[in-house]
Amino acid sequence: MKLSELADRPGARKRRRRVGRGIGSGKGKTAGRGVKGQKARSGVAVKGFEGGQMPLHRRLPKRGFKSLSAKRLNEVNLGRIQQAIDAGRLDPAATVDAEALVKAGVLRRAKDGVRLLGDGEIKAKVAFAVAGASKSASAAVEKAGGSITILAPKPEGDEKAA
Repeated sequence: MKLSELADRPGARKRRRRVGRGIGSGKGKTAGRGVKGQKARSGVAVKGFEGGQMPLHRRLPKRGFKSLSAKRLNEVNLGRIQQAIDAGRLDPAATVDAEALVKAGVLRRAKDGVRLLGDGEIKAKVAFAVAGASKSASAAVEKAGGSITILAPKPEGDEKAA
């Protein structure tokens, strides 16, 4: 194959439609905009406008609110951690935290911390360093001989300084 023989696949590049160029083109006169009126002119954006009637998005009541200080936590069940230990991806002797779970492939990415949930059972003696844990998870880990350290939340505005 030569450099001069390189070409796009057929149909990869579509030519733009030239509108308003005579009746023979099929898009002459009004150029596909219909006839007269506000929308036939340029610079019109009337999304949500209902002819003066109160628009739907203003007729409906406002509801709910999203907290700016809420922490987004990764929730991990004990069963998933035990699977990773059995597969040899997670070392039970080392402290298990968000970074270790990401490295083991249990989590895709660490958010604001990890919260342990008690679904499944854990047999290994593991030391956890997490942002939170349910009562059932704490009980199961301590029953297996492990420990849970609850990490203090990061102070606000810490991300901007870094």
